[in-house]
Amino acid sequence: MTRMSVFNSPLFLGFDRIEQTLERVAKAQADGYPPYNVEQTGPDRLRITLAVAGFREEDLAVQVEDRQLTVRGKQEDDPDRVYLHRGIAARQFQRSFVLAEGLEVTGAALEGGLLHIDLVQPLVEARVRTVAIKSVEPKSAGTIDAGRRPAGTKTS
Repeated sequence: MTRMSVFNSPLFLGFDRIEQTLERVAKAQADGYPPYNVEQTGPDRLRITLAVAGFREEDLAVQVEDRQLTVRGKQEDDPDRVYLHRGIAARQFQRSFVLAEGLEVTGAALEGGLLHIDLVQPLVEARVRTVAIKSVEPKSAGTIDAGRRPAGTKTS
C-alpha cells in the first residue's frame, strides 16, 4: 500500500524531517496532565511551565533526545500514611514536546509547584547565495559511450 502525503510533492524537497516530526506530534499523548503554559520570554527565548504541585525535584526528570523534550514525574506512595479521603493521587506522568531545529533547552527550575523549562532559539540570519551556472557541451549523436553501440550495429 502506498502512503500519500502532502510532502510527496516535488515542491517540498527535503521536508522529510518535518513529516516525521508531525507524525511524532500526532502520536503524542492527548492526556491533559499536567497542565502547562508556553510563553515567549524574549525575541529568541521560550519558557515551558508545567504545574507539578506535590512533586519534588527528585520526582522529576527532564530529558532531550532527538529534538524531543520529555518531562517525566513519578511519586512514591508513603506506606505509613493513612488517608481518610484521598483526593490528591500520587500520579505519574510523561509529557513530550517536539522541538524545532536549533531550539535548545538551557535549564530547568522547580519553584512553588511549577517546573520552568527555558529554551533558546538563536536567530538565523537570512543567507543569499548565487550559484554559478556552467556551460556543458552536448554529446554529438555519433559518439559511442563505453559499452554501448548505436542501434543496428552488429558485434563480431
